[in-house]
Amino acid sequence: MQEHSLDPQNWEEFRQLAHQMLDDAIDYMRDVGERPVWKKVPASTHALTQEPLPQEGQDAAEVYATFKEHILPYTKGNIHPRFFSWVQGTGVPMGVMADLLASTMNPNVAIGDHAAMYVDQQVINWCKSLFDFPETASGMLVSGGTIANLTGLTVARNSFLEGVRDKGLSAFPQLVVYSSVETHSCNQKAVEVLGIGNDFFRRIPVDENYRIRIPELKAQIAADRAAGLTPFCIIGNTGTVNTGAIDPIGDLLAIARAEGMWLHVDGAFGALAYLVPEYQEEVKALSEVDSMGFDLHKWLYLPYEIGCALIRDKDKHRAAFSLQPTYLNNHDRGLSAGPDPTTNYGIELSRGFKALKAWMSIKNHGIEKFKTLIAQNIQQCRYLGQLIENNPQLELLAPIPLNVVCFRFNPSGKTQAELNDLNKELLMRLHESGVAAPSNTLLNGNYAIRVAHVNFRTRQSDMDLLVETVLLIGQEMVNG
Repeated sequence: MQEHSLDPQNWEEFRQLAHQMLDDAIDYMRDVGERPVWKKVPASTHALTQEPLPQEGQDAAEVYATFKEHILPYTKGNIHPRFFSWVQGTGVPMGVMADLLASTMNPNVAIGDHAAMYVDQQVINWCKSLFDFPETASGMLVSGGTIANLTGLTVARNSFLEGVRDKGLSAFPQLVVYSSVETHSCNQKAVEVLGIGNDFFRRIPVDENYRIRIPELKAQIAADRAAGLTPFCIIGNTGTVNTGAIDPIGDLLAIARAEGMWLHVDGAFGALAYLVPEYQEEVKALSEVDSMGFDLHKWLYLPYEIGCALIRDKDKHRAAFSLQPTYLNNHDRGLSAGPDPTTNYGIELSRGFKALKAWMSIKNHGIEKFKTLIAQNIQQCRYLGQLIENNPQLELLAPIPLNVVCFRFNPSGKTQAELNDLNKELLMRLHESGVAAPSNTLLNGNYAIRVAHVNFRTRQSDMDLLVETVLLIGQEMVNG
């Protein structure tokens, strides 16, 4: 019988090609600011991605050459110093190398006695310490904020409805979840997936600073109790997706404790403001919440994908997910020994070694460096806000509580509809210019150019260039 393998037939040829890939990757990161933020994907690349399934193999060097020509030049751009869209992280170089090493090892970090399991747990412990969670708390590294929030809300539901894993929701009263109208859409998906239903996800109005209104929240909880429903969870926000607003977490915690409810915080990017002394008073209650989700690939600048769910009560966390089939039984010794399987704390059985990029990057730079960079991003946003306020043709559309700046080009004499069309076209032209890539949102019906900033490569000069280019494009449009 002829036996086959997927290893290279010539390891030295592969080594040379791999060295070239690594050199190209390092050059790509080093020189990223010299290229456009974004370029439109050409027809040739679209045609390439419509090719049928290959039946026979192609030389590895040819495959890499195709990647360099058709894929690498047409990225989203989020490692560029003037990428400001959708709160997407920059990707610290040590994390890039860690991903290579993690893929080389290729462990399944779910069960067994091997080093990756202990590194995974250490990173979770570091995350707990970042927010002053107790040592007895629990956590899980996941793909990102969406799954982190779903994990926290699953623990909340299951701990509130004892026996729900066996009986299903039909055996219990209707649960109700509360958050502000500014809450990220992933939380609606979580409420739907958990069987609670979007009809019972109460969106509470916000104040002029886009923070949840506490009196309206209390009134809604009281009304739902009077209607025979069961309020059980409040979702607070530290860093709303539209404006970076921070809900009054301390007030939400007091309500949750008084009402016997669970407090979960969606801190996808803004929770890490906890590390900045200026914000510690405002967000200090994060250390006392029942659960929270946040992303290390946002404001800790790591490569995708790595988020974290923290749960204050480890027993409740484990009870929500634990399952022990015979083929996953722990042993006293051997590979089947080791720490409590991570499968008992989440839905995934297949888990890559995502912890390594956090472990290596934090050890390399130290958390103080990350704190400095987070504070730097906040100051750069304030600088941008000042540039906008100093120019009569630009208008801030929301406060800047953190690291999101919403503004528009606003020459005189335009209606709201005209300004919305003007700024939408301006943003598209800005993207096509390759100079900078903010995103957009709607605030009170006004189309906003939205700078969401978690970029360690950005300098104040990049903010200057952004404003200069917005003004240049806007004036060209107005003047015809």
